[in-house]
Amino acid sequence: MNCNQISLNQLPLGRRANVTMLTSDGSTRRRMLDLGIIDGTEIEALYKSPSGNPVAYLIRGAVIALRSDVSEKIIVSES
Repeated sequence: MNCNQISLNQLPLGRRANVTMLTSDGSTRRRMLDLGIIDGTEIEALYKSPSGNPVAYLIRGAVIALRSDVSEKIIVSES
């Protein structure tokens, strides 16, 4: 990973980033691809639940909540 790349679960609220890589496989990877999480997709961190997990993200015009175990496998570059 380059120094400007982080996992999605480290993206601060209100910040945007572009997907650079998915590190998961199997059904989790398929689900992310089905949601449109592919290279170049812009994602914005919107809200955290009171417990901090899951976090709501704006992805391709839809608000999607992802748990940290899923979002840590999405590598992004802050824009």
